[in-house]
Amino acid sequence: MSAIVQFENVGLRYGLDRETLSDVSFSLASGGFYFLTGASGAGKTSLLKLLYLAQRPSRGVIRLFGEDVVTLPRKRLPGFRRRIGVVFQDFRLVPHLSAYDNIALPLRVAGMKEDEVDAPVAEMLNWVGLGDRGDARPATLSGGEQQRVAIARAVIGRPEILVADEPTGNVDADMARRLLTLFEALNRLGTTVVVATHDLPLMAQVSGAQMMKLDKGRLADPTGTLRYPPRARADQDGGEGA
Repeated sequence: MSAIVQFENVGLRYGLDRETLSDVSFSLASGGFYFLTGASGAGKTSLLKLLYLAQRPSRGVIRLFGEDVVTLPRKRLPGFRRRIGVVFQDFRLVPHLSAYDNIALPLRVAGMKEDEVDAPVAEMLNWVGLGDRGDARPATLSGGEQQRVAIARAVIGRPEILVADEPTGNVDADMARRLLTLFEALNRLGTTVVVATHDLPLMAQVSGAQMMKLDKGRLADPTGTLRYPPRARADQDGGEGA
């Protein structure tokens, strides 16, 4: 598989502080599934910001979709960002929009006709267990419900890259597994998935996933295939669809 993401000796510094990320180099294969781990403060969120183009590095080269995005003209950045789905740790839902309209937002921005929006949004609301909450505004939803809306919004457009920062941190174990199954289904359709998480049992459930570990702003371990229990393979082979 060709590389969809390439980092070469990337460093990131905020202001005059010491580097948050130092000499980070890796490649992500198109269609791969990756977990990003590391202690709190290791730089996971900063690395994800570079991936979804919310931050430019202080040094080094980043290529997405075969192009150097560090030198990319700002007018081209929105087009690249539309190819990347993001699940933020703090949700970032639009407060005055309903759950339905938050999820529909990427489709409308992409220019989908309004009569084509309803079916995929309704399907996604049902998938994340919020079929009866489409009219609810974020302030009336629990943290777990807001997280599910945020995930539905990120995946509804079938992005080429999905970046998720602790996506199961506000849901119970059953919903965490259901959401992970959704990510796996999207991955099987060709989306490259990058999930930052501390949940080691969750990581072990994805067959063939790769793990990257950050330690004080540096990649500590080479990427390696995760082990997974026999039950996880059975679940995947006969599991739910999206």
